[in-house]
Amino acid sequence: MKILMVCLGNICRSPLAEGILKSKIDKDKLSVEVDSAGTSAYHSGEKPDPRSIEVANKYNIDISNQKARQFSAYDFEVFDKIYVMDSSNYMDVIKLANSKGEEEKVMLIMNEAEPGRNINVPDPYWDNDGFEQVYRMLDRASDEIINKIKTKKL
Repeated sequence: MKILMVCLGNICRSPLAEGILKSKIDKDKLSVEVDSAGTSAYHSGEKPDPRSIEVANKYNIDISNQKARQFSAYDFEVFDKIYVMDSSNYMDVIKLANSKGEEEKVMLIMNEAEPGRNINVPDPYWDNDGFEQVYRMLDRASDEIINKIKTKKL
């Protein structure tokens, strides 16, 4: 299974989501690949935001070697599941889908933790205090993703 995490710039939320899920996958020795991307190319080639790196480090997760990249239509071919952080990311990703099957791969990540509520993970870029909240939200969603992988419901 291959999972992609997507946010706007691929420097704050999706790198955290990738790092959190990878750490849980490694801990449970699951055979799942995880990557992340952004809907924009603003930060392509850059490392994650230092504040994302800092909050990840606080939980013994190293995301410092990740590099931002832009989401492309090709990602629909590569990934089985595409998790987006908010409704704007959802619309940007869906616009590139070429089929209903590709659209069905895309889901708001928080719908794993709270199905049907369509909760957005807030972009913490302009809010230094928001990174911890984002980490907690993504950690909770990642726990549900791991449970679904283990029970073959994903």
